[in-house]
Amino acid sequence: SGDMKVSQEEIIAVDGEAIDTRTQRHLMMNKPAGVLTAARDARQTTVMDLLAPVYRSLECMPVGRLDKDTEGLLLFTTNGQAAHRLLAPQKQVHKRYLARVTGRLTQSVMKRFEEGIELEDFRTLPAQLIILEAQVESSLAEAIVCEGKFHQVKRMFAACGHEVTALTRLQFGPLKLDETLAPGEYRELNADEWQQLLEAAGYDS
Repeated sequence: SGDMKVSQEEIIAVDGEAIDTRTQRHLMMNKPAGVLTAARDARQTTVMDLLAPVYRSLECMPVGRLDKDTEGLLLFTTNGQAAHRLLAPQKQVHKRYLARVTGRLTQSVMKRFEEGIELEDFRTLPAQLIILEAQVESSLAEAIVCEGKFHQVKRMFAACGHEVTALTRLQFGPLKLDETLAPGEYRELNADEWQQLLEAAGYDS
């Protein structure tokens, strides 16, 4: 049969115009504050509005979500199965956040994070809290969690008596936020980065 087989990475030229035939795309965005992680919304700007049409047409979708006022590393992929596995709690893919909170953080809050915090609807898995600075009015800390339920980081701090005033995701599994990306900017992941993510999600290949 005259079927033409095209590998994932091939670029074909048609009438001298290069056409990118890759259907699999994976992106890293530095999500800005004030933008929804949702497909489309008539009233508010979503992360999809920030993507070039080619990614939208390939249905390159966010992996999980960041709250509207949360900034930082947001992954996108056309591979729904991989996205599902990256988010599965049993895979325990770690996510690292930088949080500015009200009040002075103490060792006792660190201990509560490590033990898991009883919230209204579930008990959090053990998490790590690294206090970077602690003042009377506000503190700065890194929180490392291996699940990502709705408002989880904010709720964990709130349960300990601290309100989160700013939150940035710095890392998702092995991938760190590319510091060259300004808020709202994104870039494609290279093959190596995607491979690291697949391994974190438990793909053996």
